[in-house]
Parts: sequence; structure tokens; C-alpha cells
Amino acid sequence: MKACFMGLGYIGLPTAIIAAKHGIQVIGVDINPKVVEKTNAGELHIIEPDMETLLKETVASGALHASCQPEVSNAYFIVVPTPFKGNHEPDISYVEAATRTILPFLKEGDLYIIESTSPIGTTETMSKLIFKERPELKDKIYIAYCPERVLPGNVSYELIHNDRVIGGLNSESTDKAIEFYSQFVKGTLHKTNARTAEMCKLTENSSRDIQIAFANELSLICDKAGINVWELINLANKHPRVNILQPGCGVGGHCIAVDPYFITADFPAESRLIADAREINNYKSFWCAEKVKNAILEFELKHHRKPTVAMMGLAFKPNIDDLRESPAKYITTKVMQSCNNADILVVEPNVKEHNVFKLTEYKEAYEKADIVAFLTAHEPFKTLEYREDKVLMDFCGVFKR
Repeated sequence: MKACFMGLGYIGLPTAIIAAKHGIQVIGVDINPKVVEKTNAGELHIIEPDMETLLKETVASGALHASCQPEVSNAYFIVVPTPFKGNHEPDISYVEAATRTILPFLKEGDLYIIESTSPIGTTETMSKLIFKERPELKDKIYIAYCPERVLPGNVSYELIHNDRVIGGLNSESTDKAIEFYSQFVKGTLHKTNARTAEMCKLTENSSRDIQIAFANELSLICDKAGINVWELINLANKHPRVNILQPGCGVGGHCIAVDPYFITADFPAESRLIADAREINNYKSFWCAEKVKNAILEFELKHHRKPTVAMMGLAFKPNIDDLRESPAKYITTKVMQSCNNADILVVEPNVKEHNVFKLTEYKEAYEKADIVAFLTAHEPFKTLEYREDKVLMDFCGVFKR
């Protein structure tokens, strides 16, 4: 069995590594030559615990190698980004481009699987593209959709132990896909059709978005009411059937901040709650930026000088280096654009350097700052001492005050 993974990002690379570790010959394809070079050198270009050791082992054994071009394989996996356009319309151009790239390599009996989060009907659309360009493959290859459902930072465990939903265009395709994943997945493999599998992924992330929106809305109410939202949620969660999530400065990442739009774009009249949740979580980021800007103005009026402001965290969630759709990055940008010459120190301990922001070490920034805005609850931040002499704006529960 040889498998070709199109895309070596936060999901494609770990999945390719795990597959290779379980005896599958893997070719990983990425359009970024630097990613290909680092992968072949056994160096991980993402932050994921335990994964670099596995990468070194699979590269050294010859089970995995990377390239900018695909090779003839038995199974092809599309694991590329699916962003949205400026008007929140789903963009499946990367999925289509990856599919077109492997078209010349497909042959009878091959397995084609989309793992990228996709709008409903994407698998059918890609199958039509394949059979239009390669009509001789009609009914002779297996096509399915199988979304990932892993948590960044725990991917090496969850890729193996989490259940998977697998939906083929027909029952034969579903069975063929299950046959592949059963080589390394210990979780239950649930059979369905492609459309249901596509909707399942969107449903999971939209559900999370709605739950986070409730917590974020509570934080807005509590701020106005003079209530500690962290204490409130902790007390409410003592109820045996209540489990409220923690608020933050918005919602980011390539999944929860994006996937609900794949539903609202196609079903605007029917997805009012999903749309409202997106609006609340987007507004929370705007609200946080305004709070910081107001704190800067108040400091200037009180002390008659420009403050030093530490923006603590750029990643979209704690302890990772992923900045995609990050509300923290949005807030930092908005504050810097209207800081009125205040000294802004940007902190992200999981990123060595950034092409836009000049990064400062977190302890140094905390010590120098008059105003500290915690945007991402990275573990190192929780080791800092609560300082009464600073204006602390805890948007993500570092001190929970």
C-alpha cells in the first residue's frame, strides 16, 4: 500500500507520519519547497508534541518522504486548506487544485479521499471533475470523505484513538476507506454517506462555536454588571446538567472560525443561530480591541504619558504556534493601528519570529508594561505573578480575575 498525502500542514503531515509509522509507504506533497525540505530532513515545521521523533523515524526508515509533486500511489488524500472568500463564501479552489494535480496518476482500483473540511456536496463535485477528465475511471475508483477531528497539541494520540466518520459515494467506497483507516485508527470507524460526513464535520465545529458564543456573551454581560465571569461559570457548572465553556477574546483557527460559514452560505434562512454565534464571537474580538484602546486613553489622561502595552499571545489557542484566523492577532493589529504612539510589545512564546510583529520575550514584556492584555492563555503566562501596579486585562482566564 502506498499513500499520497496532498498537503503537509497541521493535519496532513501528522496523518502522513502516523500512516507511515503503521507500515504504509507514504509520499507527502506540499507546494512549499521549504516544508518539503524540512520534512525530508526529519524536522517538523509545526508545533506538535512527540511528532518530530516519529517524523525522524519514518524518514530514516524510508517509510515517508516529501516532494512537491505526487507519485503513483494506491490511495490519495486531499488534506489542503479550505478557507473562505472575503464575503464568507467557501473556497474549495485548493481542493480542486490538489485533485487536478493527481488526475494523471489515478488508475483503476485507487482510493481518493478528501479530509479537508468542505461544504456539503464537495466530494460529489470533485468526483464529477475526476470523471469528466478521466471518464475511463467511472465506477472503477473509490471516492470518500473522511474529516479529521483532532485537537492541536494532542494530534499524535487523537489521530489513532478518536472515532472517525467515513462517508463514501457508495458503500464500496466507504468499505474501501474503512479498510485503509483501520490500519492505524483504533477508534470506531462509523459508516455513512459523503454528504452526511461533510455535514457532520461542519456540525461539530458549529456546535462548538455556539457554545463558545454563549460563554463570550456571558463575559460581555458580566463586564457590564460588575461580575467575575470566571467565578460565575465555575458556580453555574456545579449544576449536574450544565457545562458552560470558558470565554476568550473570540474564536480562531481554521475550523471553528471558518466552518460555520460553510453552512450559513448555503442555508442562510435556516441557520440563524449558527450565524448569530459567528457574529457574537467576531464581535468579542472587536470589543476586546476597544477595551484595550480605551485603557490606553485612560492611562494617558491619568498619568500624562504614553503607556507601554503588552499584547500577550498571538496564537488562536493556548500552547500552539497556529495563528490562522486568530482573534489575538486581529486585536493586536487593531490596537497597533490606533495606539496613538503608545509603546506596544507583542508576545508569542511559541513563535520565534514574525514577518509583521516584532516579538518580545514574555517576562520582559510583562515587567516593562503598564497595561497587559492577555489574549491567549499560554501556560508560561500562568506562571507570572498577579501585579496590582499594572492594568491587567485578562480576556482569556490567565488569572481569572
